[in-house]
Amino acid sequence: MSETTQRRRILILDGHPDPDPGRFCHALAAAYAQGAAGAGHLVHRLNLADLDVPPLTSRAEWESESSSPAVAAVQDDLLWAEHLVIIYPLWLGDLPARLKGLLEQVLRPAFAFHGEAVSPGAGRLKGRSARVIVTMGMPALIYRTVFLGHSLASLKRGVLGLVGFRPIRDTVIGGVETRRDRERVLARVGRMGARAA
Repeated sequence: MSETTQRRRILILDGHPDPDPGRFCHALAAAYAQGAAGAGHLVHRLNLADLDVPPLTSRAEWESESSSPAVAAVQDDLLWAEHLVIIYPLWLGDLPARLKGLLEQVLRPAFAFHGEAVSPGAGRLKGRSARVIVTMGMPALIYRTVFLGHSLASLKRGVLGLVGFRPIRDTVIGGVETRRDRERVLARVGRMGARAA
């Protein structure tokens, strides 16, 4: 680790719900983790496919504290982390439902705002940074220009920014089914990990 790079606590959430090891999101999470650990950062990985978290079904449930040990463990990981990395595939123009469900469970107001009124940017996770990496079949340029990166913007502003994450950087990786430069992409993500960026 260089003298200018501080050692950071990094939580990587691999948000692909399919446990198949051939999924590119899993390789991206591994590359980021390897780059970060190799640079001396402390790394913890969570795999959505390994988590058993049911969806919320009512406003009363949303406004209460979770009694689920799995949800509490993810909340503890978020409090530990200084930098969060979320990696997921774009499905039907949005996050996979299981990833959205996990975020709803984990970021309830009782946790994210100490049960107080929601105030944008003033959440309990203030002072932490984030990186969002999204994979998709369409070209990244089409997603950003035609679809205006809608779901990514919603996640960054309406979820992560709301609870206090800042800065929030993103990487969009398009054409994943046909890419021939996967090793180059993995190397780039590994370098992000080394910089904790």
